[in-house]
Amino acid sequence: MHVGVISDTHDNLDVVSSAVDLFAAEADTVIHCGDFVAPFSVTPFDDDFEFYAVRGNNDGEWMLHETIQSFGTDLGEMGELTLDDQSFAVYHGTSQPIVDALVACGSYEYVLHGHTHQRVHEEVDGTVRINPGGIAITPDSGGDPPAGVIIDTESGEVTFHDLK
Repeated sequence: MHVGVISDTHDNLDVVSSAVDLFAAEADTVIHCGDFVAPFSVTPFDDDFEFYAVRGNNDGEWMLHETIQSFGTDLGEMGELTLDDQSFAVYHGTSQPIVDALVACGSYEYVLHGHTHQRVHEEVDGTVRINPGGIAITPDSGGDPPAGVIIDTESGEVTFHDLK
């Protein structure tokens, strides 16, 4: 199974569109780690893949839940998924101690989060932590370019795709 991961889209529809194109071609399931900001940033993800999302600290729009639920699954502030016999913890990442605890607990093969807008791909005692970075990064703000991530649950391969 190929799982797409993205976070911190912050209403950037050009990059969201590139991400949806990537995921439509390469992913069976897509997980958004929060900070859509507004419902119009959610609707492009209504495609031919399963869709899951958690809330980020900038997701205060009251229609966001209903928009996600119209075609996907809103996991709330944090969620657990089992995909292709692999366990996933999904959290926006607002609290680094919570991210660290999810990784350290050893209950998950993957811990997915966002919030910091910095790409992370590391393995700690058998748990893979992934932060795809933030789509909202601008050229003058530093950091990595916007990315969509594809996880191959069979091989364990994790690929970051720059989105332009």
